[in-house]
Amino acid sequence: MPRKNTPTIPKSRQPKPDPRRNQKKKPCSFCAHGTTFIDYKDIKSLGKYLSDRGKIRGRRVSGNCQQHQRDITEAIKTARELALLPYTQRTVTERRSRGGGRDRDDRGDRGDRGDRGDRGPRDRDDRAPRAPRAESDESATSIESTEVASDVTEALTEVGAE
Repeated sequence: MPRKNTPTIPKSRQPKPDPRRNQKKKPCSFCAHGTTFIDYKDIKSLGKYLSDRGKIRGRRVSGNCQQHQRDITEAIKTARELALLPYTQRTVTERRSRGGGRDRDDRGDRGDRGDRGDRGPRDRDDRAPRAPRAESDESATSIESTEVASDVTEALTEVGAE
């Protein structure tokens, strides 16, 4: 009895048939209707090829042929540029804040923090000493104008007192 040259593969290791291979491809709706031109002003038909967020649907999802998908993309982009279609759709989602989604109410009140005077003096020894400012012409004029303004107010208060 002759021996088989091909070993038998157990059923668990055999490739499974792909169910998508037997499916018939969705025909392009523009080719089926004989449409030659896709109008960018026809917002209803272009809206079918946009997702709920405003993205252009792919060729596999929409079922268009390559040429009509390019025409749809161009028409949608033209309509967006002319403000006939939005670039994105507004989506309303409640976003959680940082910190694990906790609000101030979850952590409780911060308590009485007291007045600023109760805190005591701040230590300023740890800071580097400031360099003296060089006086320029602008700072000299601002000091002079301040002195003149204070002299005028003193004179006015003396006149008012008499």
